[in-house]
Amino acid sequence: MHLHAASSSPGANRTKSVLRFSLGATLAYVVVTFMAGLRAHSLALLSESGHNVSDFLALLLSFAAVYFQTRPASQSKTFGYQRAGVLAAFINAATLILISLWIVIEAVHRLSEPVAVQPKLMMYVAAAGVLMNGVIAALLWGVARDVNLRSAFLHMAGDTLSTAAVIAGGAGILLTGRNWIDPVLSLLIAALILWSSFGIVRETLNILLEGTPRGVSIPTIRAGMQEVEGVLNVHDLHVWSLGSNSRALACHVLIADIPPSESAYILVKLNHVLKEHFQISHTTIQFEHMGCEELDGCVVPIEELTSRQARHGHSH
Repeated sequence: MHLHAASSSPGANRTKSVLRFSLGATLAYVVVTFMAGLRAHSLALLSESGHNVSDFLALLLSFAAVYFQTRPASQSKTFGYQRAGVLAAFINAATLILISLWIVIEAVHRLSEPVAVQPKLMMYVAAAGVLMNGVIAALLWGVARDVNLRSAFLHMAGDTLSTAAVIAGGAGILLTGRNWIDPVLSLLIAALILWSSFGIVRETLNILLEGTPRGVSIPTIRAGMQEVEGVLNVHDLHVWSLGSNSRALACHVLIADIPPSESAYILVKLNHVLKEHFQISHTTIQFEHMGCEELDGCVVPIEELTSRQARHGHSH
């Protein structure tokens, strides 16, 4: 077994710097937005504050995940900590869903009992938020190479749009005097949060449950492997994700009864096909030279299976 150490690359260091800046700016904006929301009696601003708290947690979890992902593999963690980022993304998205549901409940309550708001304060604070969230989203876009950082980017990009909507809402209230615009705006923000969160929950759950990666076709992979010269059949084929950017494969390959030195060439060709055409670098391929049948996850040669059944019949 070979354990590969993960070094702290320049890319990882740049990602950490971006996340540190984003954490500091987001925490400051959370405080400002919350205080302004209380003063302006604006549910939209309070919703933004709650959304930004989740963003702060998202960025914090992403930072922790980047740290763990750079740690080397060990005897107890043979794949390292590749799923730390996936787990962080799942927690982030699940938290956002809960926050959006709270926003919906509060907005419905405010529609039945409208509260007067201060639209000018809403607009000033939201304008600062658009600038801050836009800068952070742009920085994260430059380093968003996996689902962990992509989820953090979606948080900030969604915040940029929803904060811009708060500016529009404040202008609407200022011009018309209709305070119901504030809770309606909050409902739109909640819908945006839910839309972005469900996609991440679905993707991360698929990785954590070791499902077939999105966009991967098992029949297509099998067909590509069976085109390699010397391969007679591919079965018991499994493909899953180790992390958001790392795929693994395990399978049984039927070949002719040839010396191991000759089968080594077939293995090299198979790994080349898998890496170049399907972006799968971690493989476990077992060669067989007899027709096989699958029994409860175990592969047993048909001749051996027939012999077992015959012996079992004679014993009765």
